[in-house]
Amino acid sequence: MTQHDEVVDAELVDDDHLPAIATHGHWQPAPVLSVMVDQHTVLLPGEDLPTEADAPTYTKRDLYVSPATAERLKNHSKPKNTNKNYESQRDLFKAWCAKHGRVARPCTTATYIDYIGHLIEQGRSPNTISAHMSAIRTWMPDDKKPGTSEARGLLNEYRKEWAKRTRVKKAPPITRDMLRAMVETCDLSTPAGIRDRCALLLARGALNRRIELADLTIADVSVDDDFVTLHIQFSKTDQEGKGEDPEIPAEPDDLLLCPVDATRAWLSMLHRLGVRDGAFMRALTSAGTLQNRIRATDRGDHVTGDAINDWVRNRAHQAGLKNWWKLTAHGLRRGGAQEIADAGGDPTKQGRWKPGSAVVKREYLDRAQSRAENPWLRVQAKRRADG
Repeated sequence: MTQHDEVVDAELVDDDHLPAIATHGHWQPAPVLSVMVDQHTVLLPGEDLPTEADAPTYTKRDLYVSPATAERLKNHSKPKNTNKNYESQRDLFKAWCAKHGRVARPCTTATYIDYIGHLIEQGRSPNTISAHMSAIRTWMPDDKKPGTSEARGLLNEYRKEWAKRTRVKKAPPITRDMLRAMVETCDLSTPAGIRDRCALLLARGALNRRIELADLTIADVSVDDDFVTLHIQFSKTDQEGKGEDPEIPAEPDDLLLCPVDATRAWLSMLHRLGVRDGAFMRALTSAGTLQNRIRATDRGDHVTGDAINDWVRNRAHQAGLKNWWKLTAHGLRRGGAQEIADAGGDPTKQGRWKPGSAVVKREYLDRAQSRAENPWLRVQAKRRADG
């Protein structure tokens, strides 16, 4: 060993311990750096475990956005109504947490779940609860948001209960055979019989909503040899009042159910009653005279939608139809639309639904197609062919 050689102390260390380092002439243990991994870490063979030393060091430059970006963020914030709703929903959550001694922000998953359970107990609608869930969760710091699996599970089960509880019971459709039985009860020697026959056939032919029929004026009704044309000034899908003109064809082979014949008969009766303009559908006394409507409603001479329903139920009752009390004017709309769909037509325009209406597709077109493709029809056809 020469004078230039040095003796260096060395020590063997375990793989998971760093060697000691000298500080001011004294040996100090090296700082232990935490391993930075989680369940999402993926390492390739030969790669070392990442530690704190590998983590980037952030400065202010990494945390601020530019003034231009800040302005864009302001301009692209949520609508005012959404912000107000979120603030209100968060305030309710904070108040509930304070009442129950819980931390509101950041909340635990258990608190989040329990609050959703609280809203369910209150009987809030599923959509309202979902909005509360979103408002609360987006309010939390990104790295401390509560888990949603359990809360979503509660809400999904509640949706099923809610659907059963609030399911709308639709009026049964009035089929052509039912319609015939109802029209046959109309005494065509009386004003009420003539009026009710006309109302039944127009409601079905134009697929009218009851208020559309009740709002008709005499000027809205045009009759020629082949069609009745109704001018519907307003409808559920035409709130701007552009107006639509559904046409109803005559039924020359079935005079009793002919809309053209029924409309002419009612217009003639109105003339005999001294009515030349104004409301087309009129309230009548039991004696067949015009009812005084001055003090009845704020609709003047126009009847109400409820009155149209009463006429329909009365005729169904007289016809002895099963469950007559469940039938309404909407049943004429449903029955007519289904008959059109069953014949291969599309009732959308006739019934003034929006183009591409999901209701029409689901309730009428899909149902008609399903019926037409029913496998038992093939069995029946084969039986007939086999004699």
